[in-house]
Amino acid sequence: MSDYRLVPHLPELSDYRRLRAESGLTPVSEEQGAPALANAWAGAHIVHEPGGEVVAMGRVIGDGGWYFHIVDMATLPDHQRRGLGDRVLTWLVDTIVAAAPEGPYITLMADPTGRRLYEKHGFGTTASTGMVLLSARGVSGSGADRPS
Repeated sequence: MSDYRLVPHLPELSDYRRLRAESGLTPVSEEQGAPALANAWAGAHIVHEPGGEVVAMGRVIGDGGWYFHIVDMATLPDHQRRGLGDRVLTWLVDTIVAAAPEGPYITLMADPTGRRLYEKHGFGTTASTGMVLLSARGVSGSGADRPS
């Protein structure tokens, strides 16, 4: 684990786009990724020290008052099962709790592969159903964060 360093900032755009694509999330264009990073409430990434490669990330979007949504949790396949997602998620939740008014509403959308990690951190299912607008112009892709 000493080969990995958590960086309490968002990754560069090129790393963000690469991590999304290589970890199985829907790839995004530069035009989508740049504002996503610029408008994030918080984020962190993990660097694998021997080569300096960014290998994991996560970010938070929200209003800074009550709503906080964790997104873009991604770890490269060759670096999974080493606790990197756990480190990123812990940092994100701790950052929200430290900065937000008491009682923040923290949400995320869990793919089946991430459920165990999220449940370990106290997340659970709700009566609500996540939905996405399917008819939006330009909506496409078949990554893990797209409906099937």
